[in-house]
Amino acid sequence: MEWRDEGIIIGVRRHGETSIILEAMTRGHGRHMGLVRGGRSRKMQPMLQPGNRVDLLWRARIDEHLGAFQAEPLELNAGRLFDTATAVYGMQTLAAHLRLLPERDPHPALYETLGLVLRHLGDAAEAGELIVRFELLILDELGFGLDLSRCAATGSLDDLVYVSPKSGRAVSRRAGLAFHDRMLALPAFLARGSGLRADLEAFEQAFRLTGHFFERHVYEPRGMAPPDARNGFVMAMRKSLAARLGETVE
Repeated sequence: MEWRDEGIIIGVRRHGETSIILEAMTRGHGRHMGLVRGGRSRKMQPMLQPGNRVDLLWRARIDEHLGAFQAEPLELNAGRLFDTATAVYGMQTLAAHLRLLPERDPHPALYETLGLVLRHLGDAAEAGELIVRFELLILDELGFGLDLSRCAATGSLDDLVYVSPKSGRAVSRRAGLAFHDRMLALPAFLARGSGLRADLEAFEQAFRLTGHFFERHVYEPRGMAPPDARNGFVMAMRKSLAARLGETVE
């Protein structure tokens, strides 16, 4: 068995004295693992880091085997991803979300989105918005997508400010007012075509929204805890944005 594909490295772990197990999100073969012989050498280590985009050749005797990768560099992003806490935790958060998907299950839209997010992890505001949207896409790919396009009660497309914590559907201000204390807030920047940027409060609302549905549909049924990296990312983003505004975060 053999194939060649482009991939973004999301994880590396040691194997034996000189090799590694490389985990990559590939364009056409989903999240895939493979052995890289000699991957711990001085020559190969800088290339085989999370966030780097590589050309991969995978070979195995049969499809069910782990197989072996040969990797060639395409885009070395890892260096700048260590520049800020936002980028470090952001990369770890993206990897944790991708591990919720079945291995070797193709998700081309996620691959393209991953590449886009990686280019903006150094900016806290851009990273926050893109990771929230990445989380919504992950939920959709897992079969738990939210419907934020119209009011679940009236069908209205306007003034959508709530999300039902049960159905995951948007609710307008008027329809949800009587139940506002039970609703999740829908930050305005997530509305399709809004063109709005998020402030600190909107980011808090957005991550609370996606976090609720990850907990309900993914973590709790699988007996999992939310990834520590996600909490680290939210805190790092919060501190960075607060610093821009001259505020402090406890």
